[in-house]
Amino acid sequence: MKTFRISLLSLLVLLLLLLGSCSSSKLVPDNKYLLESVEIRSDARAIAPNSLAPYIRQKANSKWFSLFKMPLGTYALSGRDSSKWINRTLRKIGEKPVIFDSVQARLSVEDLCNAMKDQGFMHSRVDFTTKIHGKKLKAIYTLHPGEPFRIRTIKYDIQDEEIARLLKGKLGDATASQQQVAHAGVPHTDGTRADGLRAGEQFSVARLESERERIADMLLDSGYYKFHKDFIQFQVDSSSSSNDIDVDVQLLKYRTNSDAPLTNHPRYKMRYITYSGDGYHHIPLRRMVLSNATELTENAWYNQTSLENTYRNFGRMPIIKYTNIQFKEVPDTNLLDCDIQIDTQKPSTISLQPEGTNTAGDLGAAASLTYENRNLFHGSELFSLQLRAAFEAITGLEGYQDEDFEEYSVEAKLQLPRFIAPFLSSAFRRRRSAATEFSVSWDLQNRPEFHRRVYSAAWRYRWSVPSRHTSYRLDLLDLNYVYMPWISPTFKHDYIDSVSNRNAILRYNYEDLFIMKLGLAMVYNYGDNAFRMNIETAGNVLNGMAHALNLHRNDEGHYTFINIAYAQYVKFDFDYTHSVHFDTNNSLVLHGDFGIAYPYGNSDILPFEKRYFSGGANSVRGWGVRELGPGSYKGQNGRIDFINQTGDMKLTMNVEYRSSLFWKFEGAAFIDAGNIWTLRNYADQPGGQFKFDKFYKQIAVSYGLGLRLNFNYFILRLDGGMKAVNPSYESNAEHFPIVHPDFSRDFSFHFAVGMPF
Repeated sequence: MKTFRISLLSLLVLLLLLLGSCSSSKLVPDNKYLLESVEIRSDARAIAPNSLAPYIRQKANSKWFSLFKMPLGTYALSGRDSSKWINRTLRKIGEKPVIFDSVQARLSVEDLCNAMKDQGFMHSRVDFTTKIHGKKLKAIYTLHPGEPFRIRTIKYDIQDEEIARLLKGKLGDATASQQQVAHAGVPHTDGTRADGLRAGEQFSVARLESERERIADMLLDSGYYKFHKDFIQFQVDSSSSSNDIDVDVQLLKYRTNSDAPLTNHPRYKMRYITYSGDGYHHIPLRRMVLSNATELTENAWYNQTSLENTYRNFGRMPIIKYTNIQFKEVPDTNLLDCDIQIDTQKPSTISLQPEGTNTAGDLGAAASLTYENRNLFHGSELFSLQLRAAFEAITGLEGYQDEDFEEYSVEAKLQLPRFIAPFLSSAFRRRRSAATEFSVSWDLQNRPEFHRRVYSAAWRYRWSVPSRHTSYRLDLLDLNYVYMPWISPTFKHDYIDSVSNRNAILRYNYEDLFIMKLGLAMVYNYGDNAFRMNIETAGNVLNGMAHALNLHRNDEGHYTFINIAYAQYVKFDFDYTHSVHFDTNNSLVLHGDFGIAYPYGNSDILPFEKRYFSGGANSVRGWGVRELGPGSYKGQNGRIDFINQTGDMKLTMNVEYRSSLFWKFEGAAFIDAGNIWTLRNYADQPGGQFKFDKFYKQIAVSYGLGLRLNFNYFILRLDGGMKAVNPSYESNAEHFPIVHPDFSRDFSFHFAVGMPF
């Protein structure tokens, strides 16, 4: 019955879409046409047609998932009577029909031609045709770029002798056999700057602009405070019969206004650097902190990059609200005085964050109280102290005295906006946007089944390299001590000590454990590509000490440190996301996630916190959290079987089509695939071990739809996933639920904050 209702609803939605699309024709005036679609074609591979889509002045009505013109259909349903509230609402959330305009089409042809000429296709042309069906029109732009023009010679005319000497050896190739630099006679070498203009490369306006910005940046970093790229002009000669272009680069002399005489460009040195607070307040920062954040240097040439880095260094200090840097010319000199104006915010804040929880019907509440000091030692150090308490009523447990969950935790964290480490030069520290972080925490958990205490301490570094769009995190020392002071006799009998139900993975994760790990993570994010990589290892230092000092072994033959077995493993994770944008409203996102962890030496099993799980809002969404895998293992639906549904290896692949709907609502259609596996054959996880001849048969697949409410600063997400391939079953009816769907068995609903990847 549920499946029938879903099919009926889908059919109803489809009928509404078709009805809205058809009824839109009545809004088109006589002798006019609805712009149904726009297509750009090209008779050469040199230009990707979609890259020139922004030059089309008139776009067709937007589509949901590039298929359904639901916004237009919604507008069409409003009819002609705008006095009714419902009709005004439909028009507001809908989209007015786009009526074809021949003038806009002609201007688009001109813009496309100019765009191709800017890319070096000087003999390009565009054919425009239409296809009409009823009151609908399809516009077709066919590009004929022709052969691209290439740079034959480059001539630099630098009229300022001092700048000519400064740029010597830093300009591009003139020809393959000669260099031509006029007026100042600058003989430059090849290979000095790979991004400079070079003879033989394809001509484009973008490359000329890039060269102009490159030269301007070099001069701004060499003391030329008043220089700007408008002093650089180009003359291009393409009069020859071949597809070659001669480029003249002219760097003009300095002139304050049109009536002033031409002079050499003034070159400035820094004289004094001073600091001032907001209003009558002093700056609550040590002088050394201010100096380290300032990359501008007294008695040195003015440097634009140092100015930008100074802004960035001050901007990432938690105590600083904003920074304003002003320069003042010293009369009758080429000296600059710099005043760095700093406005700070309140150093201390206290916040309270309440929470509500619902775990399988068990209601609970939690609250966090956080104190922050943004300037603990007058160096913009961020100190935070968080106290958290949580309570959850647990029902349905038999054989246990208490039926609730209590958790209390405290965490102290100190973050310093710089590297704190020996053997690092001040120059290295200044080149990196870095932070050093120390943290300690204590967590108390009391459940009906057990009591658990977790003590943690960490020393880590974070830094970024903006020019490479990368950021890093180094966990120099990360300690975790897990202590189990009490385990319920019922829990021990049923799951740990019982010979008939003994579970090695379960036992290992309810014993005292010590983890000492070292890790390095890197994140790259630029344009449509993003990837994250992380590697960590634990126990190697302790294992070396254990062998050298012949430390004590426990009954299982594992070395102990302070009478506690320590974990030893290595773990590697890689995550990649690529986005393909079809237009402003539609995009396709491809995502892959791979992870592998291997216990060795002093460990036979990974700690539970380091094991992988599959299913949930950010994984294969046809399954709930920790309900998939490992391999073909079928969960027993027990209240602690989540221990068995973990693994040592993870593979996830996602394809998600995202489309803007209306207002702040966005839709998604997705296909997820993946699973987890164990690297060893554990008796309690039959079918879970990774094997090359079987793993591809154990990849689970799901599909579904999502609805997102995008407020820019946060996103609320609802995803519904259906199982398509279920590796836990062998029979076709259950192994391929895409052919034999059962809504109550195969559907999973997820609510989350933020995008899945």
